[in-house]
Amino acid sequence: MRRYHYVGLSRRIWLRRAIFFSGAVLIGLVAVGFAQLADASQNLYSMILKRWPWLPFFIAPAGFAALAYVTARWFPESVGSGIPQVIAARRHKNASFRKRLLGWPTMVAKIVMTAIALVFGASVGREGPTVQVGASVMYAVAGFAGIGRHNGLVLAGSAAGIAAAFNAPIAGILFAIEEVAKSYAGRINELVIASVAIAAGVSWLILGNYSYLGVVSATMSHARDWISIPVCALLGGLMGGFFSRSLVALIRRPPAIISRLRRRPAVFAAFCGFIVAALSIATGGYASGNGYAETHAALVSGNYIPFWYGPFKLVSTLLSSASGIPGGLFSPSLAVGAGLGSMVTPIFPFIEPSALILMMTVGYFSAVVQSPLTAVVIVMEMTSDRNMVIPLMATSLLAAGISRLVQREPLYHALSYGFKPSPEEAAKAPPR
Repeated sequence: MRRYHYVGLSRRIWLRRAIFFSGAVLIGLVAVGFAQLADASQNLYSMILKRWPWLPFFIAPAGFAALAYVTARWFPESVGSGIPQVIAARRHKNASFRKRLLGWPTMVAKIVMTAIALVFGASVGREGPTVQVGASVMYAVAGFAGIGRHNGLVLAGSAAGIAAAFNAPIAGILFAIEEVAKSYAGRINELVIASVAIAAGVSWLILGNYSYLGVVSATMSHARDWISIPVCALLGGLMGGFFSRSLVALIRRPPAIISRLRRRPAVFAAFCGFIVAALSIATGGYASGNGYAETHAALVSGNYIPFWYGPFKLVSTLLSSASGIPGGLFSPSLAVGAGLGSMVTPIFPFIEPSALILMMTVGYFSAVVQSPLTAVVIVMEMTSDRNMVIPLMATSLLAAGISRLVQREPLYHALSYGFKPSPEEAAKAPPR
């Protein structure tokens, strides 16, 4: 009874809880602001491409080079998606190293430079960076409140970031468990669930209870429709595994010629930017941006996606991610999956196109991140579709298994080993 009285009525405990809840609210507000900034940047690039179709040939290489130089010179921890940084921060106990990965300068640089990358036509998204932003907010809250459970709070912040970015609270919880933690830690489940509920609630209050990709109602009504599952899983698994393996190779184990180019980050980024600009101009802007509009139009409105969209979007996303600029993979990966889904629709004319696109979106995304349960739930919550649960689960599991044959280590975990404490930080670390 004495212990119960202390936990329930202690002013210190409730003060810490209030600070934690404030952090979750702040994550929701930052996620909403980040989403609106990213949308404005996307619209600005579309306007530029419409008015001056050849201008991306100049702004993309220059913009990529400038962003890569600024990132490498002053904010190296803001590079790429941000999820590998969160995984590395949880893996290492070094306080100085964690502060570099999750400090407020990195957070601000991540938001600003991801938005600028969209203005220059990069094929990136803001959802992955929101994970790092959410973890940074909770890390700052932990330091301010003197809370020692940094690992749990970082995990809770990353889950809240996913939930607020996609309006998908269940997917946020599963993402934290399946991808970031790769295990279930029972003592931190309350932190994760509370932060997800609060951050998603803030997003819901501001933006409404929306479905990220719109409301989709796809069905597979006949037994013969199920023959499409292994086809979607095979294509999605191979393409997703190829993307992951290629990105890990370009960043961690590049060929000799790429290695020489990467010694000069601005030059390599300008080279990547030029190719992305060429793909963007050749496809009328399809290859640039987060791909949200194309995916939404295919799933909700039934609009046709050109057969070349998936491969072109894959290449532009690969080069944008390898160029050394900030930006995430979630939305572009969903767009690639939707494009690959449009490629298989002529093979199965008796199946609803939206059903095939949904399965391929899940299959490719699951193959890229190798988190099949998260892939299924996140797509289900983004589309408010419960009719395709079994086909999506089967496709996701098969695609993730095929991807592991191509790329054995999950993408984000493989990239996280590129972030390590410096020798000076390791020397200052107290003995365990």
